[in-house]
Amino acid sequence: MDQFARGPFNVHYEERLDPAALRAQRVAKVLAQMASAGLDALLVWKDENVRYLTDLRPQLIAGKSTAHNGALLIPGHAPILLCSGGEVDRVRQTMPWIQEVHAVPIIEERDLVAGMVRDILGPLLREHGVLSTAKSAANGPRMGLDEATMVFYSELTGQFPTVRVVDGDSPMLAARRHKLPGEIVLLEEATAIADAVTAAAVAASQEGARECDVAAAGMATLFRLGGEYAHVMTPFVASGEHMAPPHRISSDKLIRHGDLVFIDIGACWNGYFGDMARTVICGTPSRRQQEVFTAVYAALREGIAAMRPGNTNVDAMRAFHAGAARYGLADRFFSLFIGHGVGIGANEPPYVGETLPGAPTYEFEPGMVFAIEPLIWVPGVRGGGGVRLEEMVLITEGDPHVMSRAPFDQRLLLA
Repeated sequence: MDQFARGPFNVHYEERLDPAALRAQRVAKVLAQMASAGLDALLVWKDENVRYLTDLRPQLIAGKSTAHNGALLIPGHAPILLCSGGEVDRVRQTMPWIQEVHAVPIIEERDLVAGMVRDILGPLLREHGVLSTAKSAANGPRMGLDEATMVFYSELTGQFPTVRVVDGDSPMLAARRHKLPGEIVLLEEATAIADAVTAAAVAASQEGARECDVAAAGMATLFRLGGEYAHVMTPFVASGEHMAPPHRISSDKLIRHGDLVFIDIGACWNGYFGDMARTVICGTPSRRQQEVFTAVYAALREGIAAMRPGNTNVDAMRAFHAGAARYGLADRFFSLFIGHGVGIGANEPPYVGETLPGAPTYEFEPGMVFAIEPLIWVPGVRGGGGVRLEEMVLITEGDPHVMSRAPFDQRLLLA
């Protein structure tokens, strides 16, 4: 399998990706997880789960995730799409693999939701044999649900009391945990675009520019190259003292000589995310800024080296901390995980360096993909003492493969 991005076009002179085959492989993985979980049906509303099953790229309305578009999967049937009326005509004309699509309202207003459950979802469940003649939920059909508004959940369980509504997100996450070869192709391409986005933003990180100007330069490149979204809804550019502690937005703050500039925009392409980031210096760094940067760089390198089969996320966390400890900064990590899974979800399990209660220990396995992003910040440094460096990492049978290629600012590295 290639470990580089061939290009985003559907060319005829070489074989790149068969999207129909990838769709079928993803659905097959979900069906296997449904069987393992004993599910008779699976209803998903999370954006990434709907896309994983159907390849729908919808108009996204801020704050309406899990309330806008859904998909229903029943063994023996193609995924059924439940989407905004604004998408239905386009789906019918351009997505022939969707055999059944129904318009649904935004899942908020109780009367509309009740009507949808009664007159759209209910007939679907009856037609496809999901609803049984059971008199109680104790022996009724099991329907997995990933996320939903409370009004939808109450209508679903109220109108169909014999349906056992159970966790449907864990089977989806299990299906998405190890990436298929076709998914890795898409992740490589998304990361190549993310590298280009970062380069444009770095070039814009000049004295007198605002953080929002830097974000604009990166986003212009993202859209020019056919990207869909940034990694986060709020492109993250923080300069100077805004990185200690991190301000995770792009503000009107002016970038000045001696400011560290952190850029975390990334790119989504064909539904998959390239999540990588860099910190650079505007002008000349101070010794303290170099120390922080070098500690993060050492942590990044040592932690990634530990991400191989047979090692665990705990082993990698120890390696991250050991790298920073050599510069006396192991106690200055940002109070967030050090890495997260990435794929059709911009941020998904499993996690590396999660310290909150319940964090599981797991082994690295080939096909897992992570965004690894150690961040250390030190207060009171003129021009900012906060640094994060982020790489896209694929777990292989041998050494981890780093997908991202953007350079590191050599002015910030101690010799």
